[in-house]
Amino acid sequence: MRVHHTEVPDELHVAEVGDGSRRVVFLHGLFGQGRNFHTIARSLCEADPSLRCLLVDLPDHGRSPWTQSFDYQAIADRVAAQDDLLTVDSPALLVGHSMGGKVAMQVALRHPTLVSHLVVVDISPAATDAIRRQFNPLVTALAGIDLTTLASRQEADRELAVAVTNPGSRAFLLQNLRHDHHAEHGRQWRWRMNLELIASHLDEIGDWRTDDGQVFDGPVTWVAGADSDYVRDEHVDPMRELFPRTRRVTVKNSGHWVHADQPEAFTAILQKALADQQ
Repeated sequence: MRVHHTEVPDELHVAEVGDGSRRVVFLHGLFGQGRNFHTIARSLCEADPSLRCLLVDLPDHGRSPWTQSFDYQAIADRVAAQDDLLTVDSPALLVGHSMGGKVAMQVALRHPTLVSHLVVVDISPAATDAIRRQFNPLVTALAGIDLTTLASRQEADRELAVAVTNPGSRAFLLQNLRHDHHAEHGRQWRWRMNLELIASHLDEIGDWRTDDGQVFDGPVTWVAGADSDYVRDEHVDPMRELFPRTRRVTVKNSGHWVHADQPEAFTAILQKALADQQ
């Protein structure tokens, strides 16, 4: 199936899967990239050729530009302003996981005419210190790898294994490690994500705020991993205040990365959301 990459200076990087007219836009979580949803997107488009899946690299991640600060509302406005993603003429099924889920919620609240159905994956409209608790050790471990002396990806994996014992988690993080050619300095390792900015803005990444009076009246599917604590009962009322048409779905045998733990179940949830639009 065709995968097309869009790279325009100062715009967010977007990979397209499928060439239909009905849009599904994916926003990844912290340390992720749009490519994290490629398998899901491929499954959707193979089952329904009318779809076009757009896999976005959010700012400071993947191939998208780096910034100087972190603000969910500013990121949401940037996503909404990019014409190849969301349009009033063709509102999209907007899917966001974790950090990307908070961006997606802000897009729906601030630009409701661009979103036909919102899917929020294992995150809530609430401030949490879970981001700092979970990701600060990862940031420290990644920053501890000396890229100037690094000999191989295998060496990076061995160094990271001291702090990150799960091989799958290390593989996910090391997707961000690239070996590029520099005109003056030859081959060099670098991180694709803006590690320095992320490290200094973990509190903002865990935060949540909205403008008074904002409500999204469209359909919302709120997906939670059964083994995750990012979606809790005390989040239900705040969620329904902002998104009154919320349907909560809990996926068994899955943690925070629901789409990776249970891809078939997650794909089925998206297919139901798409079917409800017809």
